[in-house]
Amino acid sequence: MTPRTLVSAPSRYLRGTRIPTLVFHTSSEASRHVALMIAALIRTNNSASRPTVLGLPTGSTPVGMYRELIRMHQEEGLDFSRVITFNLDEYYPMPASDPHSYHAWMWENFFRHINIRPENVHIPDGTVPLEHVEEYCAEYEEKIRRAGGIDLMVLGIGRTGHIGFNEPGSTRTSRTRLVTLDPVTRRDAASGFFGEENVPHQAITMGVGTILDAKKIVLLAFGEHKAEIVRGAVEDEPSEAVPASHLQKHLDATFILDEAAAAQLTAIREPWRFGPVSWTPELLRRAIIQLSFRANKPLLMLTDDDFREHHLFDLLREQGPAQRIAQQVFDDLMKTIESNPGGPVPTTVLVFSPHPDDDVISMGGTLIHLVAHGHTVHIAYMTSGNIAVFDHDALRFTDFVASFNHYFDIAPERTTQVAQHIRDLLAHKKPGEPDKPEVLRIKALIRETEARAAARSVGIPPEQLHFLDMPFYRTGTIQKKAISAEDVAVVTEILDRLQPSQIYMAGDLSDPHGTHRLCAEAIFRAVRQLRRQGRQFEVWMYRGAWQEWEPHEIDRAVPLSPHELERKKLAIFKHQSQKDRPMFPGSDTREFWQRAEERNRHTAALYDRLGLPQFYALEALRLWRDDEN
Repeated sequence: MTPRTLVSAPSRYLRGTRIPTLVFHTSSEASRHVALMIAALIRTNNSASRPTVLGLPTGSTPVGMYRELIRMHQEEGLDFSRVITFNLDEYYPMPASDPHSYHAWMWENFFRHINIRPENVHIPDGTVPLEHVEEYCAEYEEKIRRAGGIDLMVLGIGRTGHIGFNEPGSTRTSRTRLVTLDPVTRRDAASGFFGEENVPHQAITMGVGTILDAKKIVLLAFGEHKAEIVRGAVEDEPSEAVPASHLQKHLDATFILDEAAAAQLTAIREPWRFGPVSWTPELLRRAIIQLSFRANKPLLMLTDDDFREHHLFDLLREQGPAQRIAQQVFDDLMKTIESNPGGPVPTTVLVFSPHPDDDVISMGGTLIHLVAHGHTVHIAYMTSGNIAVFDHDALRFTDFVASFNHYFDIAPERTTQVAQHIRDLLAHKKPGEPDKPEVLRIKALIRETEARAAARSVGIPPEQLHFLDMPFYRTGTIQKKAISAEDVAVVTEILDRLQPSQIYMAGDLSDPHGTHRLCAEAIFRAVRQLRRQGRQFEVWMYRGAWQEWEPHEIDRAVPLSPHELERKKLAIFKHQSQKDRPMFPGSDTREFWQRAEERNRHTAALYDRLGLPQFYALEALRLWRDDEN
């Protein structure tokens, strides 16, 4: 098949950064761009009979890049036989055979799908005896030199600013070595190990100096949870406190971001600081809301001087005076407040929930309002969420069923047999080992019954709940499959069957485990397919447990009374397996009900600061536009 030309999705370089920073609309577009860069380099070197030496990362960020490279190999004949690779790092101690090792990860997600020669693959050895680690690291450096140096280094970035496993404090001249991992890094890795206690405390990593020796460097970062550290790395002075900021000193290094990871950069938040802009309604709303907060004044108290003092003189000159501009934004925000989000006529509403608790965590109050106004609300739970259930909960429910059956004399011999089998599986499970199918099914049933209890508490009966168990999720591990036509068909089928006039979905792409992003992709593809057939329905996006819409992004704000917020919290409490300490809390260790309550109260407080009506709490929603993702 003829290779594709080196053209990727529309992107733009940002102004005001200390390092070239390229922003793509989505992470998929950014991943494909880097894959095309790598493919072009390989083809050029292959034609000259030269090897291509790549520095490669692991983790969720480069998965899309690897999948595109695999596709190009399988469909376009991209030849990896001359490619030499050096991976950035490996946990220590960690045997290559361990499913949590980066060695296993790279072969599972990339190498076994292409025609690379095994002898050309180099991944740090996590089994080197401690007394020989220093010598081994020097040999790793020597292998890179003998290969001619790294032509292209691909990096990710951790929330501590680490590149490879170079944690804060790493010097610009550091080389390959054994390091101790930052507690934040270990917490972020906990999901892959089924608990922070199973994450190694050390790793072997290329040093910052080793990375900077590469001829070309690209760093990929996706999602809002990377936005703040990205801002520090590309806008602040280089510092050992943010190791990725050392890349500013490289002659050919580029940050490649999706819009979510770029969200905190000045050129995105305040593009008017860098010259004239086209004042779209959304950009105007963003600017005036920021001005209100910075001036510490309600919208309708802003003056011409406030505009002049905060780099908005051009806007004032074009559309002023201040009162008129502020009134426009105030009126726009007033229209977002809606206590009947389903509309005046009772209709069918379908809520997509990636995990079995995202619905009540993110829009439990909106569910209460929809039911109260007579709308028929269906909830589609897209995945089982079974990997987020602790073993002790599976054991507790196994014991309950065994006792229940014994009490009612239900197949006592078979019950005892099955219960003992489950106990044995859990007793002999190694730390971090994926569950067997029988255990996964028990954990799925736990999440399913909790979802029914939570939905019932906000007024939605069991017959309006749908457990989709989408194919991409059925791996039993944190790593998920790519969205396929089969997944899209599952979403299309339920939309066809229920014919909703509104759908609600998780619009946050910051889920640290990727499930929300994948569920959103399946929904977007299904919706576009149906819209091409003439079907019309509104698509509203809520945020999951990690982020909230900012005021300028909100298209609908649903007021919650103290009683309604309490009902929402009680619905969240029904998810007992996620209470007290969820298995995968992300970067926020608070319980989900605490995050939800604080978030809804905070949104109401922001509306109050802007001079809008005062509410106890608000749930925020954004209307999806077909050109957004």
